[in-house]
Amino acid sequence: MNNAENTSPSAFKHGDFSIDEARPMKVVVIGAGYSGIVAGIRFRQKIENLDLTIYESHAGVGGTWFVNKYPGLACDIPSHCYQLTFEDKTDWSAFYAPGPEIHDYLEGVVDKYKLRPYIKLQHRVTRAEYHEPSGKWHLTIKRPRNTTLNGVSKGNNTAQQNEEYWEEIEDTADVVFGALGGLSRWAWPDIEGLESFKGQVIHSAQWETGEGADKGWQDTIKSWGDKRVGVIGVGSSAIQLVPSIRPYVKHLVNYVRGKTWVSVTLVRESLMNLSGGEDVDNYFFTEKDKEAFKNREYYRKFRHSLEVNLNSAHVATMKGSAVQIVAQQEFRRIMLEKLAKKPWIADHIIPDFAVCCRRLTPGPGYLEALCEDNVDFIPTPIKKVTSDGIETSDGKSQQLDVIICATGFDTSYKLDFPVIGRGGLDLNDHHTPHPRTYLSVAVDGFPNWFQSLGPNSAVGAGSLLLLIERQVDYAVAATQKMQRERLKSMEVKPEAVEDFDEYLESYFPTTVFSGKCRSWYKAGKEEGRVIALWPGSSLHAARALAHPRWEDYNYEPLNGVKNRLHWLGDGHTVADRDAKRDRAWYLHEVDYPPVPDS
Repeated sequence: MNNAENTSPSAFKHGDFSIDEARPMKVVVIGAGYSGIVAGIRFRQKIENLDLTIYESHAGVGGTWFVNKYPGLACDIPSHCYQLTFEDKTDWSAFYAPGPEIHDYLEGVVDKYKLRPYIKLQHRVTRAEYHEPSGKWHLTIKRPRNTTLNGVSKGNNTAQQNEEYWEEIEDTADVVFGALGGLSRWAWPDIEGLESFKGQVIHSAQWETGEGADKGWQDTIKSWGDKRVGVIGVGSSAIQLVPSIRPYVKHLVNYVRGKTWVSVTLVRESLMNLSGGEDVDNYFFTEKDKEAFKNREYYRKFRHSLEVNLNSAHVATMKGSAVQIVAQQEFRRIMLEKLAKKPWIADHIIPDFAVCCRRLTPGPGYLEALCEDNVDFIPTPIKKVTSDGIETSDGKSQQLDVIICATGFDTSYKLDFPVIGRGGLDLNDHHTPHPRTYLSVAVDGFPNWFQSLGPNSAVGAGSLLLLIERQVDYAVAATQKMQRERLKSMEVKPEAVEDFDEYLESYFPTTVFSGKCRSWYKAGKEEGRVIALWPGSSLHAARALAHPRWEDYNYEPLNGVKNRLHWLGDGHTVADRDAKRDRAWYLHEVDYPPVPDS
């Protein structure tokens, strides 16, 4: 008997497809802010045979830059560092660009890369559930019953309050990319009597003041010249709001319960170079500047220098570093100098915790505004809101016509809709008592789900957009792997999530972020776990996400095929079967090695 006679036939049958024949992939992106826009661009660029939909709950793209319209809204890092690496804008109006200009930039990116047909506006995902037998996500989406082709509602505001105005639709996806943003759901403060106030109550993240609201914030407050306005908060929104509206109101009262470092403007050396050595908080680019930026090499060097300086700030976040000590001394000196007219305020606002423990905000003009005659700074805790103003815990009352709550966002990373993974596990339950992820991009128990700006993915210093781009690249690479190897699912291993959790616990005590200060980095708590920040610099994150450890995932094959090499197909490539394809494509991809010098 020969070997052939001893061999029993195998039950395995090779695939009836070419090895590089792209299986259809349906991807849903939730959110159309920076992350969702980058995802739309990169998934379309790198995934063949793609069915893509981007669901956005608001009536426009841009995420937080669409929602936030409050006075003084601006970027708090240099404009040229707050743009995509692959999409330069050389004509920014200022070193720190105003919010509307950033929103216009994002609109331009969407139009340039022709993303509009893929974006469904006013489509709010209300449920996402993983279906184990099929390996697909089942989504429920709420939208207006009558929409235009691009998803913008034809209805009016009254209709939007009526449940009959809405309808639910269903969708499925092979891969879901959560681009929900870390600062997307604003929160009202828990203050007794807020609903009883007879004047106007506004949240900074919902700046709608009636007539003129669509014309710019100056028009919305043009009638406030005789009004007393209270601003609650001392975060970045309040710090930008106070100096912006002060000239327009009769009297302004800023209620501040905590302390914060109001920093000098970031990358100050570059700012001073642009201003010719003049001590300025912002610089507005001249036509001569913008013309010079049209020179690609000059612009490239300018932006590179800014990013180098920005990313150099990470060392200041390390506990006890020399840079940290010098920063505290310098910030204190500058704050005292700016509060010289009302020096008593310094005792209530200058912190004893480290610089960067809270989000660092440059705050041009804020401290100076507190010293103006028509501004009161009240550090006493608020007891309650009355029908005509605010009463503080010392029994004093201030009569007000308008109350602005600049009280931030829900930063618990608990979503406002159920995401149900394997075995019926809710993502919010998984994230109790604190969020747990793998490198911030994946979660065990939630196959084929990737995300950007989720837990532990913001940065305390450095380039946030770099991290966003790398998170998108990671999700795209995972989707390519699923498509290439014909996988039904890929799911990060629980032990990999535990290891990242252990790394987080080890890293943050070495930083200033773990100090005692109330911060959204710790979900608004003074002490506790840091749930918002990446454990390292933005450069560290970029390196960590560049080369995925696919061994940290579990996989299920498509159609139940057990042979792990089923993706080899039928022994052909698409080019073998199609004479119109390039059968020597590899010659266009040659990696020529450098020849060493003699």
